Amino acid sequence: MKAARYDELRDQYRAALRDYVAAGGEGALQQAYAVGRNALDDGLGVLQVAALHHEAMLRVLPEDSGITPRVVKAAEVFLAECLSPFEMAHRGFREANAALRRLNQALEQETRRIAHSLHDEAGQLLTSVHLALKEVGDDLPMPARRRLQAVRGLLNRIEDHLRRLSHELRPVILDDLGLVPALKFLAESVGKRTGTCITVDASMEGRLPSLIEATLYRSVQEALTNATKHGHPSQVTIHLRRAPLEIRCSIRDNGIGFDVPSVLAEPGKRGLGLLGIKERIEALGASHQITSAPGRGTELVITIPLGELACPSGFSSPTTTSSSARA
Repeated sequence: MKAARYDELRDQYRAALRDYVAAGGEGALQQAYAVGRNALDDGLGVLQVAALHHEAMLRVLPEDSGITPRVVKAAEVFLAECLSPFEMAHRGFREANAALRRLNQALEQETRRIAHSLHDEAGQLLTSVHLALKEVGDDLPMPARRRLQAVRGLLNRIEDHLRRLSHELRPVILDDLGLVPALKFLAESVGKRTGTCITVDASMEGRLPSLIEATLYRSVQEALTNATKHGHPSQVTIHLRRAPLEIRCSIRDNGIGFDVPSVLAEPGKRGLGLLGIKERIEALGASHQITSAPGRGTELVITIPLGELACPSGFSSPTTTSSSARA
């Protein structure tokens, strides 16, 4: 923030506080709110606004005037009114995050339903088709039976494709065994499909809350998609570490890299996938950092604070496991 703009806000705050201490009234409080709104729009933090208040108090209350309880109370009310835009913005942010978490949970439930439908219902239908074709083939001459066998081969390919789709949408292993086995399965699947060596290095035991596991799985899935599609790496390493208060996940590749600011400014490109990761993790109060440069590969680091979501009973001394996949 430019010094001139800070000086302008400081003068506005001082004048409005002087008016309120002298005469009170709703009009002066409205000025306080306006100053707070301008400070928020200009990017000032709460501590900077408190500094504005301190400077204004020193000017409004000379040392030889004596500080009365009424003046102190008036200054307190004034500061609270000035900070109310920050409180409203913070409250709105918390409510938006809560809504986004609920939306993510609903999306995960729907994704789970679709994945299970693909795996179970579609699989059962294909099994019925196979049995019906076998009965038909038993009554056909050998040349026609060979053609029918080719059709059954196509059905097998469809079945494999549907099974792979269902696993990537919501792998059953994520629900049954947890995040680390699911990431190993994902690494193997993507590695076979793309010819990339993908290693999972995990140092944690026990289960995490379902939403955290799903968020990390989706984030790694999106990061692998970005890496293999745009970075063309030969190697990708996924590191997963759990501490008592946070979990940290990094996805690093040796691909062609990219200029981070320019890509993030163009959501129609790779930035769209990174934006999806950002929105998912921020709903959990998490942070992320992207490090990349042309020719130097890319690393995405995600840090999720566990806080009250932690599961102490599932935490034990770390052990390191790894899984690699190469086509």
